[in-house]
Amino acid sequence: MTELLRFADDVWHRIVAMLVYDGGAPLTLTTGFFIFAFLLFSFGYVAVRHRAHLRTWYVVLFSLYFYYKLSGLYLLLLLGVAISDFLIGRRVAKARDRGGKTKWWVTLSVVINIAILAYFKATNFFVGVINDLYGTGTLDWQSVVVPAGVSFFVFQSIAYVVDISRGTIAPLRRFSDYLFLLSFFPKMFLGPLVKAKEFIPQIESRNLVVTREDFARAVMLVARGLVKYAVIAKSLGLLFVAPAFAGELGDGGLVALMAIYGFTLQIYCDFSGYSDIAQGVALMLGFRLPDNFDAPYKSATITEFWRRWHISLSTWLKDYLYISLGGNRKGTLRTYLNLIITMFLGGLWHGVGLTFIAWGVLHGVALALHKVWLKVVPWAKTLGRDMGVVRRIGATFLTFNLVAFGWLLFTAEDMAQVGDMLGRIAYNFSFAEFVPMVEESKVAMIMMAVGYLMHFLPKSLNNSAVRGITRLGFVGEWLIVVVAIWLVMQCDALLMLHTGVGGGLPMYANF
Repeated sequence: MTELLRFADDVWHRIVAMLVYDGGAPLTLTTGFFIFAFLLFSFGYVAVRHRAHLRTWYVVLFSLYFYYKLSGLYLLLLLGVAISDFLIGRRVAKARDRGGKTKWWVTLSVVINIAILAYFKATNFFVGVINDLYGTGTLDWQSVVVPAGVSFFVFQSIAYVVDISRGTIAPLRRFSDYLFLLSFFPKMFLGPLVKAKEFIPQIESRNLVVTREDFARAVMLVARGLVKYAVIAKSLGLLFVAPAFAGELGDGGLVALMAIYGFTLQIYCDFSGYSDIAQGVALMLGFRLPDNFDAPYKSATITEFWRRWHISLSTWLKDYLYISLGGNRKGTLRTYLNLIITMFLGGLWHGVGLTFIAWGVLHGVALALHKVWLKVVPWAKTLGRDMGVVRRIGATFLTFNLVAFGWLLFTAEDMAQVGDMLGRIAYNFSFAEFVPMVEESKVAMIMMAVGYLMHFLPKSLNNSAVRGITRLGFVGEWLIVVVAIWLVMQCDALLMLHTGVGGGLPMYANF
């Protein structure tokens, strides 16, 4: 009897430990616990999906629990932002209806939200600077941990208040609906950012329809996302990119160049893969999230790249920052300056540091120079659409390498590492390194080849894949998901065996 009670107590403690927040094993859309919890959640969701208000609360409660498992007590921060901007949004609407000024309420929202971001994103940097200048220990400050997804729900909240002030949307009447907009679990962590005017009607809809083609597309997105994020990005990063940047694979220029190209693919597969999973999971529930990536490395110009890369963020920066600065309405020079300021602030959003600032300025200057080029050479405006195959390949190659150089700035520890990597490429480059590099990192090289092949495949193949998956039926569709999950588990086990590092948060969560 004693042993039975001890066993029951042990089981109970294991269950409690699994249900509470664990900082060493945060919840994401690819963890085993989420998959199990989502299956349980789905049974209840089927019962409430056509009752809008009940469905809202059901999804909100699951979303809040998801965020608690992801970030612990930072759930209170999410709730604080939601309460603050829900109330401010109502005040903005009242001021607008009475013909009064809304800017003070909008300013209050922006100040509160940007102060939150500044505290979490910049505190460690400034404390480090002061300690470097005046000696270690001048500021005895415990390192600030950045809550997962804070940038995304803060940006989403700012956009909601600004949209009300512009008259684009009316304020939501129910707090539960706003909490849904802010915390919907597939998009809350890494986006995509949604436009309130497009997503609110889905929240309020009584009849969310998931067609057979919708479900097949959702399966394709989840399976593709799992392969990109949890197989290609993780194995490429752990087996090649990280050791190459650390100098563990030698100091040759070819290794350095391939490491930069490797990271260029890694960050794309990591972020777009997670976005695909989020979009697929949401679609299974009947909610349509916007596409966040559109084969960005096929771009022939830097402007085209920013129309294809992290589409929801670039759209947010344009709508709420670039246009607020004046956009292109205040003259040519001001337009160029607004572009540079927008991308400079976009770099700061990713992280406060010289490398992120350099990355943002690089893209801002490149966008401004492209506008200058279009102004000086008018016929170039149609070049992107009508250029021949050879010209487009050349322009894509140049754009890709500019973007890859930007990713070097983005991921480098400091400017010294940037100089070291570029110095190795310039002064120690030899194709003789190729065979030894491939032999040393066979799996990573295969992953890189597969990843770039997937990226450059024609878009029509995705549509063909959806039609093929639709014909498989329900059992075949779930079999594809199960196989994708099995591949992820096998890859995770192999990486743990070879590197000692397994799951963890998406790489982009660090920025």
